[in-house]
Amino acid sequence: MALTDAQRRAQEAYRKRSVKQVAVRFYPAEADIWEWLSGKENKAGYIKELVRADMERERAGA
Repeated sequence: MALTDAQRRAQEAYRKRSVKQVAVRFYPAEADIWEWLSGKENKAGYIKELVRADMERERAGA
């Protein structure tokens, strides 16, 4: 089912207001990291999982 113009505008406004994004660049010296990450089916999910685990470790150590 196609979205109406109003629905598309509302979604875009929501994204601009609420969604955060970060870009990561991998240089040739970091090729091993890029290859490892490329092997993951869900890259964003994998990164989020790592960050959450790090957050828990820091909270437990505080």
